[in-house]
Amino acid sequence: MNAIADRPASGPARESGSGVIRRWIGERVARLREEARSARDTPMLRLDPPAHPRAAIFLKDETGHASGSLKHRLARSLFLYALCNHELLPGCPALDASSGSTAISEAWFARLLEVPYIAVLPLGTAPDKLAELEALGARIELVADATQVYARAAELACERQGCYLDQFTHAERATDWRGNNNIAESMIGDLERAGIAEPAWFVCGAGTGGTLATTGRYFRYQGLGTRLLLVDPPGSVLMAAWQGTAARDDGERSLIEGIGRPRVEPSFLPRLVDAALRVPDEASIAGCLFLERLTGRRFGGSSGTHFVACLALIAARAEGAILSVLGDGGERYQRTLYDPGWRRAQRLDPEPWLAAIESLWRKGSWQPPTPLRLLFAEDRRGGNPSA
Repeated sequence: MNAIADRPASGPARESGSGVIRRWIGERVARLREEARSARDTPMLRLDPPAHPRAAIFLKDETGHASGSLKHRLARSLFLYALCNHELLPGCPALDASSGSTAISEAWFARLLEVPYIAVLPLGTAPDKLAELEALGARIELVADATQVYARAAELACERQGCYLDQFTHAERATDWRGNNNIAESMIGDLERAGIAEPAWFVCGAGTGGTLATTGRYFRYQGLGTRLLLVDPPGSVLMAAWQGTAARDDGERSLIEGIGRPRVEPSFLPRLVDAALRVPDEASIAGCLFLERLTGRRFGGSSGTHFVACLALIAARAEGAILSVLGDGGERYQRTLYDPGWRRAQRLDPEPWLAAIESLWRKGSWQPPTPLRLLFAEDRRGGNPSA
């Protein structure tokens, strides 16, 4: 849904004339194109597990963009999509529902475009994300029930005669998956420069599903045999949707932000997925802490989830290049995931998982506190129609 269709014919944008609107849109599209031309590509980190010399983990570090998130590319695409569809107009605020990281990227672009921005977020979003949004000039609307962020964003868009960017619907269609420096093209270019023709696996959690859709389509477009592993946190329905089973609400809610959803989003394309894995929050936090040991840097919770899923593939004897994404920086989680007091308050103990990760990395022995079950296409109900 976009509120633009529900706007009255009057208002500042309508009264200023179509030529003025066209020039306003063209000028802002030019700003976005110039920003894209001047943006440096992000680095690729290579991690070689000593006990598994036949496998290597490649992590695309997307935390270096101006907004500090993988969602920088998505936010640029969403604003271009809204502008070129004549949905974002002069005098209209932009709005979106988010778990935080996309909102920060969108707020950064809204400031670049001189457009007011409203972020609709679940109550409990990391406080450092909220502070970053406020510093960018965004207005924040918190919603107690995470499943209601969509409805509230759409409602506000109607009230304010604004443009609902709607990342969860538009992520897969706003991004040019054939190339144009999308995340998949950038990653494959990095690997080619490292002498690797194609990765064996791409590991990806899904929020909107946009990154998964872009990479899955691009790999097929380029004729690559890379398989996609969907990694999902507790309480998310996406793995169940891929399995073809009805998701049951058991009351479990993940504290890992940016991946997993309470509903199946329009941009999530399960036919592109070859295998899936559920990763508990303690394991994801342990993954973050171990990445800090290896790299000296802190990353967000979804990065820890991705890293643990890469290790699960290695434990299952996967070989070759295993590719994934570091989605956002750990500075947004200093008062949550990286705070021992906060973890104790949430009854999250990553230490047993840290020991298991250390053992797999150094010695090749994998004995996680609870089993991680990789579910492959042939194991799921009805098989994989995309295989």
